[in-house]
Amino acid sequence: MVSFDLTGKVALVTGGAHGIGFSIGTALAQAGATLCFNCSSEGSMEKGIAAYKAAGITAHGYVCDVTDEAAVDAMVLKIAVELGPVDILVNNAGIIKRVPMCDMPAGDFRKVVDVDLTAAFITAKAVLPAMIEKRAGKIINICSMTSELGRENVSSYAAAKGGLKMLTRNIASEYGQYNIQCNGLGPGYIATPQTAPLRERQPDGSRHPFDSFITARTPAGRWGEADDLAGPAVFLASPASDFVNGHILYVDGGILAYIGKQP
Repeated sequence: MVSFDLTGKVALVTGGAHGIGFSIGTALAQAGATLCFNCSSEGSMEKGIAAYKAAGITAHGYVCDVTDEAAVDAMVLKIAVELGPVDILVNNAGIIKRVPMCDMPAGDFRKVVDVDLTAAFITAKAVLPAMIEKRAGKIINICSMTSELGRENVSSYAAAKGGLKMLTRNIASEYGQYNIQCNGLGPGYIATPQTAPLRERQPDGSRHPFDSFITARTPAGRWGEADDLAGPAVFLASPASDFVNGHILYVDGGILAYIGKQP
């Protein structure tokens, strides 16, 4: 369908070398976008380029610390010179520190907020002027179920992702007049290499306790796959969502709608 076609658009996915970022980047490229992705190291960038190449995609990698405003501005300018202004920004880069709040140094809290929230502000701020000039643009912030719900040991992550939800709504409020749409994409629990240990069968053949917890709390009865985010990401990046603004689309198999199975 033409309303989902991204041909001629330049997309930038931060943290796009692997995991959720890689799946979203792949989907945007397959929909026709020229794909750029950001990494924090040369090694990650090279692995990302190789992974995209194996998927039949020519991707353009850029090494940049997304918490460094000057470095982000330089990266966005370089992309504009080499490929054209960024039409689609996916703020995907993020970290998490699982530490009880009383045990977490304030510096570690600030680091998570800096990467997960401040970096999204910096990167959006860098691409917005060109979007304003073109009177068109899409910004997708990767939120989380912790944008809505708390959990043990993730105070910094929840604070950052809750802030990202409100940054999303404020960008929509401030720049919607320029035909710029800023929405959030909130993954549920996704099966990635990082979560693989939580899904391994125990020696007695039973599920890992956390695996049982997630499947019991999910109406779909399973973990999500990274590819489950592909369609929603293309929708939010495409003309099909031109009147969708300030919305957080949760791709969680129904967890946020569900109180859980009765014991």
